[in-house]
Amino acid sequence: MIYYDVKPLSELIQAFYEQHRGPEYLDEVKAVEAWPKVVGPFIATHTIDLSIKDGRLFVRIDSDALRSELSYSKSLLIKNLNEVVGKEIVKEIVLN
Repeated sequence: MIYYDVKPLSELIQAFYEQHRGPEYLDEVKAVEAWPKVVGPFIATHTIDLSIKDGRLFVRIDSDALRSELSYSKSLLIKNLNEVVGKEIVKEIVLN
């Protein structure tokens, strides 16, 4: 009799990313994907680029005035992004 170790595909994908990108990679992806939900459609359309590395979310905004306004809300944005993800992934936001 042959025994197969059958696992769900989602579990295999998660194991793959943990081995190759680190255990927090999928949570970082969730944080980046949650950006439009947290900031709303107006700010999301003015966001040029998002990336995250070592707990720092790098955000490029195409408007100087909007970037200035967002700098006052960094702590609230961090809190809301981490709530959506369910873990403390974002520790700092860097606006460019």
